[in-house]
Amino acid sequence: MQHVLGIAGRSGSGKTTLIEAMLPLLQGWGIRTSVIKHSHHDFPIEPAGKDSARFRAAGAEEVMVASPYRIALVHELRGQGEPALEDQLARLAPVDLVLVEGFKNADIPRIEVHRPALGLPPLYPHDAGFIAVASDTMLPTTLPVLPLSDPARIALFVCASLGLLRHDRSAAATTLESLSPA
Repeated sequence: MQHVLGIAGRSGSGKTTLIEAMLPLLQGWGIRTSVIKHSHHDFPIEPAGKDSARFRAAGAEEVMVASPYRIALVHELRGQGEPALEDQLARLAPVDLVLVEGFKNADIPRIEVHRPALGLPPLYPHDAGFIAVASDTMLPTTLPVLPLSDPARIALFVCASLGLLRHDRSAAATTLESLSPA
């Protein structure tokens, strides 16, 4: 079963950095993970003039680039509007966990990355979809507040919350034991 968890927060809060720090931990625990990142901006996939860019410019709906190292599929929307998160999830290969960066209004369980030093209000008080807050400061909330400086603790919280911890994932269990108070 594929589990989905959102990492949401204001720009500059550290969402990408947190996901980047959690990925090798999850991989080490045997949890196959994919990431969907939302962007409000257009983004280049390849340099102009390269074959795949030329195919897209010529009108191809999709262009796949394959090598012995990776496969990339570029689907041009051409004014169709952004697909729903559910449609994007359906395009991914099956994994244990999909981390979703952004999509702060998606109907999925989410952790907010909140840094009070940014001077912006948190999202969690106005949204019941948040299951925890990762922050560099303790916050006045009934939600679990996870230390942003401890990605292992956050990754374990994610795994425990979604039922991804199994006895055969001994590396995660060992990490959990080392983080538990004596």
